[in-house]
Amino acid sequence: MWSHMQPHLFQNESSLVEQMTLNKEFAQEHGIPTHAGYAVSPHHSGVYPVHVQLYAAWRKVWGVQVTSTEEYPHLKPARHRRGFIHNSIMVLPRQTCGLFTHTIFYSEYPGGPQELDQSIRGGELFLTVLLNPISIFMTHLSNYGNDRLGSYTFMNLASFVQSWTNLRLQTLPPVQLARKYFELFPEQRDPLWQNPCDDKRHKDIWSREKTCDHLPKFLVIGPQKTGTTALYLFLLMHPSIVSSLPSPRTFEEVQFFNGNNYHKGIDWYMDFFPTPSNVTGDFLFEKSANYFHSEEAPKRAASLVPKAKIITILIDPSDRAYSWYQHQRSHEDPAALRFDFYDVVTTGPQAPPALKVLQHRCLAPGWYAVHIERWLAHFAASQLLIIDGQQLRSDPATVMDEVQKFLGVSPHYNYSTALT
Repeated sequence: MWSHMQPHLFQNESSLVEQMTLNKEFAQEHGIPTHAGYAVSPHHSGVYPVHVQLYAAWRKVWGVQVTSTEEYPHLKPARHRRGFIHNSIMVLPRQTCGLFTHTIFYSEYPGGPQELDQSIRGGELFLTVLLNPISIFMTHLSNYGNDRLGSYTFMNLASFVQSWTNLRLQTLPPVQLARKYFELFPEQRDPLWQNPCDDKRHKDIWSREKTCDHLPKFLVIGPQKTGTTALYLFLLMHPSIVSSLPSPRTFEEVQFFNGNNYHKGIDWYMDFFPTPSNVTGDFLFEKSANYFHSEEAPKRAASLVPKAKIITILIDPSDRAYSWYQHQRSHEDPAALRFDFYDVVTTGPQAPPALKVLQHRCLAPGWYAVHIERWLAHFAASQLLIIDGQQLRSDPATVMDEVQKFLGVSPHYNYSTALT
């Protein structure tokens, strides 16, 4: 191999493309196949946590469609490993076979040869095959040299499985194997991003140019038309509270956890947050009012920022629904212009599709108990603050004092003076 560098050390796509192109030329000169559509990365670097440049370069130079890793969502326990798809590249969960760079001789197997034989004959390696419909293993080439330890392991494993179970072992080329995997587990297609800084091994194979300081300490989750924009502006008055940068499409809202932006990855998300002037003292936050009633947002947010605090604002749900209806009328929604508010909230299942969509958008965010229960399934009650939207309007200074106390932010900002 021409080069075996860790991709997360390269900060731009062109450098990776250059390295990969030289690798490909080397392979072609020496008759090494280059069209399998499968590639692995040294030490799992760049696969997970995702290094976006790696995926882009892989597709451009090698046409990679499949890779694998032990790292998603965590190295151990192995039974929790899952697959995901990112940037059209299928990532399969790789299992540990017990053969590493140093395990190249049968007599020198860690713990003695009996440890390996026990793993094959009913132990961990056997159970891995037994419990996983699809297993992907990788061992170093050195284990197939010397005394052929790799061949010994897998030939004996296959023989034991065939002798003592009714399983029928099959193998497929990488791309077909990956398609079969996601046919069996379609629910795993979407990744669940985690904080790389919460796992030492993940942090070690993450780009050194990246930092978790660009993740928020709290979220304002909505719902829409309850006063979230006013709260957003009040928060910005505090010298230690820093908002996400504006989005060209959604203004002050990033809308990461609730929609397709999530699939752009955490690099995309963190680019919306400035570097705090005081890492320990500043409080980064983002406000996205669609998070409140999203089915996906609580689980996704808890995975990436599990210690974040959550702020929601509630008003009378009928007032919220009417405000949203008027919002849609001002934006010339055809259904809102055609039907009055009474028709919208009382229409039945036989209504025109556009009217049913408008009704759902007016009413569904107001099912407060349902949505709060979903957030509390992923965050402790102590992490959630519910603000009375009417009080925020009539007595904002008192509410903002409560918010400051909830967040633990300092110094104390005198909203009574600022808002008079």
